[in-house]
Amino acid sequence: MEELLSNFVWTYQTTLIQVALSILMSIAMYCVLATGQLFLGQIGFMAIGAYTSAVLTTVFGLAPAVAILSGTIASLAISALLVEPMLRLSGVHMAIATIAFGEVVRSSLVNIGVLGGALGLSGIPLAVSPFELYVFDALLIALTCWASCSRLGRIVEATRTDELAAQSMGIDVRRVKRLSILASAAISGFAGGVSAHSLGTLSPDGFSFVASVTVLSFVALGGVASPLGAVLGAIFLTVMPELFSVLSEYRTMATGLSIVLVVLLLPAGVFPFSLLRVRGHAKR
Repeated sequence: MEELLSNFVWTYQTTLIQVALSILMSIAMYCVLATGQLFLGQIGFMAIGAYTSAVLTTVFGLAPAVAILSGTIASLAISALLVEPMLRLSGVHMAIATIAFGEVVRSSLVNIGVLGGALGLSGIPLAVSPFELYVFDALLIALTCWASCSRLGRIVEATRTDELAAQSMGIDVRRVKRLSILASAAISGFAGGVSAHSLGTLSPDGFSFVASVTVLSFVALGGVASPLGAVLGAIFLTVMPELFSVLSEYRTMATGLSIVLVVLLLPAGVFPFSLLRVRGHAKR
């Protein structure tokens, strides 16, 4: 049994890592969508965390744990500088501005020689195992679910549902949105750092506009009512192409068709239930 499990992990190691990273990014996206903000700069912050961590280990020789923490702090610091101007925007305007931020980061990576240019970076120490990634996932999911069931979760849901009503109840909506963006950036930066040290290579192409849309799709497909929906959407969209690999050239079409069917049949997402309501029913 142990040998069978080892062979499975060895065969699907890259897919397992991708699923774990997708879960981290889905929670990062959930943090902002839960407050009603169409903030799509997560991939930019992920790139900052990834390249900061990679450069600190490969060039300056820092320990991977310190480098990952530094990358997370760098993403958080940059988000702190951008959060106030971003909060002046909303809806489509915020989406366009944050996508532009991601593209600026990606273009910078391509044009800065020390970061490997268009070829990216390789030879990054593999210091994070798939098991450790899933431990991080479990801790973050538990923390997010706990927050969703707490007073903070009620504040976030009130902000998303009706900002004016939330303000009339004494909720500082602007502060809630600010904290959600900072949390999202920090999680994205951490995801970038662990991705660099679990995959061993980085490329600017991995942080493109398509990646931003993919992360948004995680939550859109899973549902914004709870973090569990975002996690389920991330698993579904990451694993589905592998399940359809036997279809060869029809793989992409089958994956797209399955997504369309899920959206049509479950418009509120795979998990459209709020943990606050689920908890309330359980108490009764």
